[in-house]
Amino acid sequence: MSIFVKHRAFLRSPYFMLILMAIAMQLSFASWQNFLNNFAHDRAAFTGADMGLLQSIREIPGFLAFTAVFVLLLLREQTFALISLALLGLGVAVTGYFPSLTGLLITTFIMSVGFHYYETMNQSLQLQWLPKETAPRQLGVILAVGSFGQLMVFGLIIWLYQWAELPYTTLFAIFGGLTLALVAFMVFWFPQFKEEVPQINKIVLRKRYWLYYALTFMSGARRQIFVVFAAWMMVEKFGFEVHEVSILFLINVAFNMYFAPKIGAAIIRFGERTALTIEYIGLILVFTAYAFVNDPILGASLYVIDHFFFALAIALKTYFQKIADPRDMAPTASVAFTINHIAAVVIPVVFGLIWITNPAAVFLAGAGFAFISLLLARLIPRHPMEGHETVLGKKAVVVGE
Repeated sequence: MSIFVKHRAFLRSPYFMLILMAIAMQLSFASWQNFLNNFAHDRAAFTGADMGLLQSIREIPGFLAFTAVFVLLLLREQTFALISLALLGLGVAVTGYFPSLTGLLITTFIMSVGFHYYETMNQSLQLQWLPKETAPRQLGVILAVGSFGQLMVFGLIIWLYQWAELPYTTLFAIFGGLTLALVAFMVFWFPQFKEEVPQINKIVLRKRYWLYYALTFMSGARRQIFVVFAAWMMVEKFGFEVHEVSILFLINVAFNMYFAPKIGAAIIRFGERTALTIEYIGLILVFTAYAFVNDPILGASLYVIDHFFFALAIALKTYFQKIADPRDMAPTASVAFTINHIAAVVIPVVFGLIWITNPAAVFLAGAGFAFISLLLARLIPRHPMEGHETVLGKKAVVVGE
């Protein structure tokens, strides 16, 4: 009986809700990401410049994520996260009905509003609901479960597209609809969880968080090279079909499912500075190789390795969790997403024009972004905490610095 009670308590816990939200997000976003390049290429006749424009439009809601703090004057974070997930699912569900530049810009903007507000609330809830001592490991588990959600998505895509031969319209509707169904379940299944520490409902910028802001900005710049141009290279340069892109994503997912929990445990053992150092050195090598790759197998291998390093970004979240005032989680998550998307709004459209004449320059710039991130990461203390945010500041009394 006690096992049943414990099991039921877990299934109605905040931790389990974070896991289900991760799956719900992937059902829509992973499918949209998988279909987008081929749908834009085959049905909307996109060029690299069109794709750059689309991705810049997609990042505008992320740039405006700071406005989430004003929405929180009316809604609780948990409610806001679920509404945002529903908007993401709706935007994806209708995408297939609008195979044109204008149509894709509109549907992409709708799903992006949902995605970015969800990610803002999700980061805040993760850092509030998960204990500092176990957060890296639990975030690794959430990432692994989200990867399992991706695995289901990509497996279904291969079957539905390759063998069932369903049209894009139906495919987008299926996966967007699954997200909406899971959101409806969470609304009725989970109670409203109590906020342990009331959040500040205004924009917060603190001088002592400057290193976190800088790393977040560089992460946004660097991420665009992977999300937009590495994925586009697979389709435009190497001619990958939808099912082939799905296979690549399946490999990525398998890596995350296996390694993400281990990465979380490693962060607990070795610290955020070491984890981020490994990530940025790896990305410098990968982006440099992207610039000169001509073999599709090597290009695909680099894409998988590139995606693997994303799991190490858990360390940036837990670094902030350790240095932050607990009241700052929600407002800083909003501000951080805006900072992350300053470069993201500009880079896709500007680099899309560069791509037309010199694709290699785009990836070499990505290597430069990773190098700057590496220099910044070395400023993280071995044991970050409030009052000891960087190695440049006044040191707290710690062991093992």
